[in-house]
Amino acid sequence: MIEAVALAAYAALVSVAAPPLLARASWAHRAPAAAVFAWLGLMVTFVIAIALAVYHLGLGEEHAHGGLAGFLSACGLVPGAPAGDPLTFGDLLVLAAPVAVVLLPAGWLVRCVRQVRRARRRQLDMLALVGEPAPEYSATIVDYGVPAVYCLAGRRSRVVVTRAALDVLSESQLKAVLAHERAHIAGRHHLLKVLVDAFSRAFPGLPLARHAKEQTNLLLEMIADDHALRLHPRETLAAAICEVAAGRAPQAALGAGGSGVLIRLRRVLTPQPRPHRATWWAVVVATVAAPLVPLVACGP
Repeated sequence: MIEAVALAAYAALVSVAAPPLLARASWAHRAPAAAVFAWLGLMVTFVIAIALAVYHLGLGEEHAHGGLAGFLSACGLVPGAPAGDPLTFGDLLVLAAPVAVVLLPAGWLVRCVRQVRRARRRQLDMLALVGEPAPEYSATIVDYGVPAVYCLAGRRSRVVVTRAALDVLSESQLKAVLAHERAHIAGRHHLLKVLVDAFSRAFPGLPLARHAKEQTNLLLEMIADDHALRLHPRETLAAAICEVAAGRAPQAALGAGGSGVLIRLRRVLTPQPRPHRATWWAVVVATVAAPLVPLVACGP
């Protein structure tokens, strides 16, 4: 029982207390890739901690105190281990609860991937009918009255530019925003977005799910901004973001307007120094260690 309470408290720490702190961390917007890694680490930690808490709460004292090794011993899966009381049918039913905790986000991930693939297929079919290839930009042009630039990542990736965007963007601005979209494709940001969407659907109402979805979407845009800034001036990218800010990307796409436009504009125009290397390593070590804490704590 003590182990279950401790694990539940740890899950509450990473899912309720930690997300607001990470969302307000001063280093996150200066190292967006590390911040995305930290959000993914919190999600993995929460699933592990909750699954183990349910495991310890549901099984008998002997099996719970033995941790995973005790359970495997009771099942006869550890050669030479002293056998305790065999697991009953009720124990096996209780074991289904922690398994369900793990399968819940996994199931939502499969569902989200299917939904994104269907939406992406519909968009590609539509572009085949109404899109006009623009080889000089390696993009597809569509007639639409709102300036927008977005990408469909995946096996047949596409960058899409509306005719209105061509009218308002200068040549240099267009190249900057195209570099932003190609960064999304090269970084496979759509996969990270699907992971976070699946977690938020699996655990709706959880502060970690809400903050992770909001912050990860914003951080992915910042990562793409940073890539574009390697090749283009800050003022050029900022002006391009302003011009396409009103454009909304369709489902399964990532748009240059994206989320948190004002925050991104402030960040692009007023650059901050990157965090010290020690801070970066501290974030990485803490993110890797966090999911291991409940695994070590529930050991025999």
